[in-house]
Amino acid sequence: MSTETSVPQPRVSGVEGQPMDASDSALYATLLKEAPGGLAFFDGDLRCRRANDALAALLGVDVRDLQRRRPAEVLPETLAGAFETALRTVLAEDRPLADLDLVVPADGEPGRAGEAAAVATAVEERILACTWLPARGSGGERLGVVLTALDVTERRRAEEVIRRKEQRYRSLVEASAQVVWVAAPGGGVIDDAPEWRAITGQASEDYAVGGWMAVVHPEDRPRIEAAWRECVAENRVFETNYRIRTKSGTYRHFDVRAVPIRRGDEVIEWVGANTDVTGQREAEEMRGRLTEQLSAAALRTARLQQATSMLAEALTVSQVVQVITEVGRSAIGADYSAVALLDDDKLRLSIVTPSQPGAEGDARPASRDDIKVADQTVMSVAVRESRPFLAEHPDSLRLQLGRDEKELFAQHPEERAWVGLPLLAAGAPIGALRFSFTRPREITEEERVFLEALAGQCALAVERALLFEREHRTAEELQRSLLPSDLPQLPGMVLAARYNPATRHVQVGGDWYDVFRLPDDRLAVAVGDVMGKGVLAAAGMGRVRNALRALALNDPRPAAVLAGLDRLFSATEDEEQFTTVAYAVIDPETGRGAFSNAGHPPPLLISPDAPARVSTREPGTPLGWPSQRQQTSFSIETGNTVVFYSDGLVENRRRGVDAGLEELVATAADAPPEVVGDPERLVDFLVDRMLAGYEQVDDVTVLALHVPPKSW
Repeated sequence: MSTETSVPQPRVSGVEGQPMDASDSALYATLLKEAPGGLAFFDGDLRCRRANDALAALLGVDVRDLQRRRPAEVLPETLAGAFETALRTVLAEDRPLADLDLVVPADGEPGRAGEAAAVATAVEERILACTWLPARGSGGERLGVVLTALDVTERRRAEEVIRRKEQRYRSLVEASAQVVWVAAPGGGVIDDAPEWRAITGQASEDYAVGGWMAVVHPEDRPRIEAAWRECVAENRVFETNYRIRTKSGTYRHFDVRAVPIRRGDEVIEWVGANTDVTGQREAEEMRGRLTEQLSAAALRTARLQQATSMLAEALTVSQVVQVITEVGRSAIGADYSAVALLDDDKLRLSIVTPSQPGAEGDARPASRDDIKVADQTVMSVAVRESRPFLAEHPDSLRLQLGRDEKELFAQHPEERAWVGLPLLAAGAPIGALRFSFTRPREITEEERVFLEALAGQCALAVERALLFEREHRTAEELQRSLLPSDLPQLPGMVLAARYNPATRHVQVGGDWYDVFRLPDDRLAVAVGDVMGKGVLAAAGMGRVRNALRALALNDPRPAAVLAGLDRLFSATEDEEQFTTVAYAVIDPETGRGAFSNAGHPPPLLISPDAPARVSTREPGTPLGWPSQRQQTSFSIETGNTVVFYSDGLVENRRRGVDAGLEELVATAADAPPEVVGDPERLVDFLVDRMLAGYEQVDDVTVLALHVPPKSW
């Protein structure tokens, strides 16, 4: 080595003054030049007498700077201090110092690896594993210290990474409360598992023999053993759950996942982790029980909501009974049901017959004797005592009533259990509800609560239906008094009318028509529409109709009549009220007349010689709006027909007024000649065709005037 000596000494390259033969010299020279690690010799004064290039490179200095100098003269203070401390220790104690790590950073002060572990991972730093050996002469005297240094930077960094991974894994296991165990490739125990034994109470020798399988619940063990053997044989992940006997003798639920650890294609061990999920399983079981209870409650609630919805659409008492019959049989499995209402004297119960699907009309009592409230029957007791009556079997019925009810319900002799419920409105009974079963039947508390709620809904629906039926009768009487019972019979003109109310069953609304003779034998014709439905709209319609008749008898001119209605309307009706009227005066002998319109749809004109059309004259404004009423003259020719109608014929939710008018004209054009010549058939034809495929949402009024051809 040309750089490792400062004084040429042919036969001395190791310890100064000691002769070496050729082989020793070659060995020494080769070690200094070719060795991958650093080599150096320090004398008793701590001076470096020999060093190779590898050590100089590791220390970041020139090898010539090391010769005959102490570390403190060449190296930074911290590194030099570490060097000299090691040298003095070896010289003083005459013993080697092995595997002493030194950190040599490229920037900053280096020091011992143990004292500067945080610095050891920087990219520029080098970590040297140093061994200091005492050197002696041939006579055993101390000559100095030999240093060997290896660069272990990468190895130390890899060890640090592994150490940190182990720490993270340990922390993760502790944080997740998992119990980890290790098994041999064949599934047997190879390592102890103290955490597992702390849970199960197994001794180490017990665990070594039986492992975790020894404490699996006997009911779970066959399944778990078979699954474990299969996974070990196929080297696939083992994942399942089972119950484990704890040291207290109780069992807890554990989830387990074990994975095979491979080295190449060979499984070298299994690592498993068990997690205690007892709390989760108990919560799931509790949740399941609650779910069942809630499901049953939800089902009863849904059935009650269904009953409420169906009862809301039931308008008559008979329809209410039909709904209760359907809901009672589907909700609690009742085979028969009955509803009875108290008479006005509150002494008798009349059983109501349910309506058939699609049937309309009032409820009617069943064709059997009424039930006296004072009798001992299921419904009588429920009404008298205002409480549910329950009989789970025939003996219970006879015990409570002292009799049975075969003579009352002879058509159901197979009844074996009964429920009677009072129908209460404002706390007072208005009737009773009865369910019966063809087998003995115990009613649970939940079912009883449901039935009482159902009876409450039934009572409200019955009360509403009774009010409705009373209004229905009132509406019918009002309708008969407001609409003409008969149309005038004229030799030169034929009339026909139809009125279809939108409100189901209440045969009255805001639409109206009127035809009457004037003192001069002319014919007054009116069609009107008062906004709204039911009795209130009909009452408003009656006021307008009566006022129109009175005004027409005084001055029949259409413009004068509508102007008078405007004044009356503004003085008596609400501002929000919206009313339209079409009014005409016609001479039946000539067909000539005058017409005025207050916002009503235009008349339809049908002629055998021309296309059907609607009047294009300005319709004017509704009654009560500021307007100068105008009237126009017209003439109904022989063979022609004029049709007055309300907007319900041409307008609905899916069809606007303009489209409806076009469709009305097209429909009239399609009418056969024999229909056009017969007003009765014509009004039916127009109503049926115009309402086909649409939901009727408004009243429909149609009035046709036809002038037949002259007979010669």
